[in-house]
Amino acid sequence: MGEHKITELGTESVRKLLLRYALPGIIAMTAMSLYNMVDSIFIGHGVGAMALSGLTVAKPFMDICAAFGTLVGVGASSLVAIKLGQKDYRSANDVLANVVILNALLGSLIMAVGLYWLDPILYAFGASAETIVYAREYMEIILWGNILTHIYFGLNSMLRSMGHPKISMYATILAVTLNVVLDPIFIFVLDMGVRGAALATIVSQLVSVIVELIIFLNPKEVIHFHRHMWRIRKDITMRALSIGLAPFLMHLAACFVVIVLNNQLLRYGDDMSIATFGITNRFIFFFVMIVMGIQQGMQPIVGYNYGSKQYDRMVRAFKLAVYSATCVMSVLWLFGEIWPEGFIRLFTHDSLLVESSIAPARVMLCVMCAIGFPMVTGNFYTSIGMAKKAIFLSLTRQVLFLIPLILGMPILFEQLGWDPLWGVWWSWPISDTLSVLTAAILINKDMRTFRLE
Repeated sequence: MGEHKITELGTESVRKLLLRYALPGIIAMTAMSLYNMVDSIFIGHGVGAMALSGLTVAKPFMDICAAFGTLVGVGASSLVAIKLGQKDYRSANDVLANVVILNALLGSLIMAVGLYWLDPILYAFGASAETIVYAREYMEIILWGNILTHIYFGLNSMLRSMGHPKISMYATILAVTLNVVLDPIFIFVLDMGVRGAALATIVSQLVSVIVELIIFLNPKEVIHFHRHMWRIRKDITMRALSIGLAPFLMHLAACFVVIVLNNQLLRYGDDMSIATFGITNRFIFFFVMIVMGIQQGMQPIVGYNYGSKQYDRMVRAFKLAVYSATCVMSVLWLFGEIWPEGFIRLFTHDSLLVESSIAPARVMLCVMCAIGFPMVTGNFYTSIGMAKKAIFLSLTRQVLFLIPLILGMPILFEQLGWDPLWGVWWSWPISDTLSVLTAAILINKDMRTFRLE
């Protein structure tokens, strides 16, 4: 893609740009969420319940590995958008080189550490004597391919920032489709079990990486590989890592929140309470992935126009993204308040579980219509390189608000003579409300600054 195509980020209608860049991201994110469901179905039917439990145990470990990939990929993609806005194409190429080098180094380190301490890590995440075999078989293959996974996600982020959102989407859909096709072949036909499912994931990513490399080897692209670029630049590395620190910490915090929440639900409730949370959270996750696609579309537009000091266009893109995210999350809110039984029955036909989940689901979702605003605001700060504010917003909801509320609200309810389990459920919307107010205070101040410049 030539320079003219990139400069459209600073000249084309913001509304059209957001639609053009966000739609591929939304499709890709939706495909990824559907892939996770299909992958679990194949393992459950092809290997058995214990294998599915082993995969569940392995998932938090995979999420932590993915968080380290986010540390590099998100930070670098934000930085390259800013460099393109500044017409600093040489630095943008250096960012590309650093993405590949850092992902290779980080992926190698995680692979070595993970393989060496694999069993203790899996036991810490809840593996038993029955499930450890399946979890180990799956993660061994995933860890051996970890370098490839990191490079795949890193280059995919770069494609969006350099004006190739559709190619980024196609690469993601290609990986997802191949995974779905290869899963039954490796699991059923070749009888490889859980290892087959993991191998299908790695092979699918390899094919997508090859497609991405073909794009970046094209000398007609403004950003492309060439032999003089392969060096670590400390300034770029530190800048990219500082920007990517916010989503990285958000991933880690999310894992910790689930651990604390599950323990509190078991303490004041039972296994049904955890099932209720799991069902509601899965439904939330589907809509959150759509908002993430909107954020991906906003990121290069905001980064480019911030770099070129076109703050009016930057603000317009942010407001459109907030409006779009709010509409998406309002649909989730309507489902949750009007007909929660509908989405609960998508996951279970157990009448007792359905009945006991309706009221807690309504509580968890009661302010969900507003949560798109702080999500987009945090990503906005990441997109313009304001890492500290992005980190602050990323951690306020989960670490500063949600965890203390999960721990404290049941005690308060108990002292008031109420069911402490409801203290756990109400901690969710209270945390969301505080997160919205915090984001509003922070962004309002900065928006006044941008109007003055």
